[in-house]
Amino acid sequence: MGRFHPHGHDGHDHDGHDHDGHDHDGHDHDGRGSGAGGSHDVGDHRGYATGTVRVEVLEQILGENDRTAAANRDDFERRGLRVVNVMSSPGAGKTTLLREVFRAAGDAIRFGVVEGDIETSIDADRLAETGVAVSLVNTANGFGGECHLDATMVRSALPRLPLDDLDVVVIENVGNLVCPAEFDVGEGARLMVFSVTEGEEKPLKYPVMFRSADAIVVNKIDLLPHLDFDLDLFLGNVESVHPGVRVLLASARTGEGVDVVTDWITDR
Repeated sequence: MGRFHPHGHDGHDHDGHDHDGHDHDGHDHDGRGSGAGGSHDVGDHRGYATGTVRVEVLEQILGENDRTAAANRDDFERRGLRVVNVMSSPGAGKTTLLREVFRAAGDAIRFGVVEGDIETSIDADRLAETGVAVSLVNTANGFGGECHLDATMVRSALPRLPLDDLDVVVIENVGNLVCPAEFDVGEGARLMVFSVTEGEEKPLKYPVMFRSADAIVVNKIDLLPHLDFDLDLFLGNVESVHPGVRVLLASARTGEGVDVVTDWITDR
């Protein structure tokens, strides 16, 4: 599942402890990586004990999250809403892509957005300029500065959206390639946005994110002529961790593929 793990990316850990240099995938706790070759030195983790108490606490936290996610899902389904959880690393271009999707859909689809960020309303303001309803969740404001949205955070945002008057709710998650994939927030579908500037190896390094997505948008394809990026290699890596997943090619800058992404998000 990939849900029970210690982690210290960006100095963040769910139990408050920092473990710099600790990778989420391809590791074990004796310091020997289990990725390609299985012999990379990733540090001595013997001092970190993931014991029964920690697992029980995580089970309680995730169990409560899943119960809240089920309540969110019931509310969405009762209203006939399509709800898409959009995830990516920071800088992949998901806000810009969503802005173009909303513009492409026009008045045909009534969108609402739950916008997740650790700080600021920058992305929320950009999306609100398109005329969609936006409910902002800053995780630094009462949620511990988390690197993801969970079901409780999403639920806190729903009263600020006119759910009865919407067709599609987009949840733009906090930019992160690990944690957002591990939390059910009550969505009906998951879309991952990947930028060609990130490197072909990312599906192998962050498989949980790629496996959790129902579709993957390869964004910024207008940059391909200027990059040393092997698209075929990347697609092969995606297929190796998530066989058969749908991959959409797009450029938010030029508009190429935006109509296909729009159709997928709105389930047309």
